Amino acid sequence: MAAVAATPLQATAAAGRSLLSRKPHMTTSTMTMQDGTTIFYKDWGPRTAQPIVFHHGWPLSGDDWDTQMLFFLDKGYRVIAHDRRGHGRSSQVGDGHDMDHYAADVAAVVSHLDLRNAIHVGHSTGGGEAAHYAARHGKGRVAKVVLIGAVPPLMLKTPANPGGLPIEVFDGFRQQLAANRAQFYREVASGPFYGYNRPGAKVVPAVIDNWWRQGMMGGAKAHYDGIKAFSETDFTADLEALDVPTLVMHGDDDQVVPIADSARLSIKLLKNGTLKVYEGLSHGMCTTHADRINADLLAFISG
Repeated sequence: MAAVAATPLQATAAAGRSLLSRKPHMTTSTMTMQDGTTIFYKDWGPRTAQPIVFHHGWPLSGDDWDTQMLFFLDKGYRVIAHDRRGHGRSSQVGDGHDMDHYAADVAAVVSHLDLRNAIHVGHSTGGGEAAHYAARHGKGRVAKVVLIGAVPPLMLKTPANPGGLPIEVFDGFRQQLAANRAQFYREVASGPFYGYNRPGAKVVPAVIDNWWRQGMMGGAKAHYDGIKAFSETDFTADLEALDVPTLVMHGDDDQVVPIADSARLSIKLLKNGTLKVYEGLSHGMCTTHADRINADLLAFISG
């Protein structure tokens, strides 16, 4: 009798049985920073396993890493994702929305969980946060870093960074956010973020809805201030300070963080970096091409 291929539902069920059969430690929790900010985080998997810490992009939450977290949990890793201050389920504080605070918050969570030999994976703004944390707080705790569609070294156009985006672009973001945040977020998710504005793109409404859901969970003030944090922070010194293996992954059709002024410059600053370019892929490739990205992440992490 000919073999019958498993349906997607059967494959999903099988993956679920694999996860459940291991009965991994799975928890969500919060911790309070020195300034009173409450940071939400997820911590799944064996406590003795190598940890992977995921840093989300603006204006999302740790939920943006769900697919990657389940994938690596099933591979036996311990996976951790936090919601940045003012984002997701973390408290909507009015200040501290800058890279120094972001990195310090990560350091506090890492210390609280006593994570060592950790892989730090950051997307977009989270890539800047991961680099800033690893360079400033990660000595002796970080094994490898992955920067995906990440904002370093500097997004803003300056005399020293002529290929950057002009301040008017980011002023426009702030204006749209202040005028109608819900509409602005819908337009970002349905347009450039996933490349859904490209001819022939296969639009997935649920992906747009999930992006919008995460964005609207967070605080408007944190998101407004965060635009300055991701666009005006210069990560050059952080990249130069990193001495652990660092994988830079970027789609060459990224309309949010153009590759020419980000990944292609970052790789020149890293002591131990590898650049992997994805032809035709968008800023949201971790979602639209999760199988491909996960496989490449696993190869780097386990190599």
